[in-house]
Amino acid sequence: MTSKASAQASRAEYTRRMNRVLNYIDAHLEQPLDGAELADVANFSRFHFHRIFTALMDETLGSYIRRRRLEKAAFRLSCGQDETVLETALATGFGSAEAFARAFKLRFGCTPSQWRADTPRRMAQQAAALDLRPGGQKSNPDQVFGNLDQASRIALAEDDVSYRATKGTAMEVRIIELPAARVAYQRLIGPYGPAIGEFWRNRIAPWMQSHGLSDATCYGIAYHDPSVTPASKCQYDACVEVAEDFPGSEKTDHQVLPGGRYAVAHFKGKPETIAAAWTWLTREWLPSSGLQCDDRPCFEMFSAAMARDPETGELSCDICIPVRAL
Repeated sequence: MTSKASAQASRAEYTRRMNRVLNYIDAHLEQPLDGAELADVANFSRFHFHRIFTALMDETLGSYIRRRRLEKAAFRLSCGQDETVLETALATGFGSAEAFARAFKLRFGCTPSQWRADTPRRMAQQAAALDLRPGGQKSNPDQVFGNLDQASRIALAEDDVSYRATKGTAMEVRIIELPAARVAYQRLIGPYGPAIGEFWRNRIAPWMQSHGLSDATCYGIAYHDPSVTPASKCQYDACVEVAEDFPGSEKTDHQVLPGGRYAVAHFKGKPETIAAAWTWLTREWLPSSGLQCDDRPCFEMFSAAMARDPETGELSCDICIPVRAL
């Protein structure tokens, strides 16, 4: 192995280990998170872990954990979950409602209750700023989405409920059980938008083709709300479903996307309207559904081989939101 190849492999290994830490943090935000424990998750030296984390993430470990807890809390509040501020605080790792309220106001400039009450206005303002109306041109036309026919794969459908989106976006929302999925993934850290489409085209698609995965089910997971998280720190995982015995790769790491109950809406349309579909689901459909988001990630599920209709330019994907009862 050449010195250049060796350096690239070493950087890739660092990235994989750090991704494991970030995944672990997000899955355990409600618990105490100790630096030594996190160093062990990444198999880094406990003595040097804090320095390594800061160098790779451009943020101290404590700052990152505090930011993610507040962002998760803001998300829970925005979803209109029927829980008290104290319950939100405890679910995101704060010891008391008072400590949570102080930290939240310092970060977002308002109390948790004010944030929740202001969600409809804030989301409408965000949609207007991004021109998310059907037909708007500011979304990313290069995003990769696919058309999944899940009917033959998911046999545990529970209660299918039809909803029709307003503003010309017609969608049917099904409440179904999705199986857990083992995926190989690569992570993009930085602003969402055109970079995600480039990430799929330039890095993921060639890797899929070289490993015989061109027809595999794909998942796109955007972990952060760009209106809450600094654009430079947003994380997106491009995931490809693989078999249990699929060998590791220096370019990817593995994780298991949790199964369970999801609200699934099939999107098909011009790429610039996908954001409007997400907005309608979270702002209009979810609050009236009798359900609430839980802590599993939302994602788009698709087949890259059927991402775009070459004749119409339309994109297709299943928008999947993890839900539980209010």
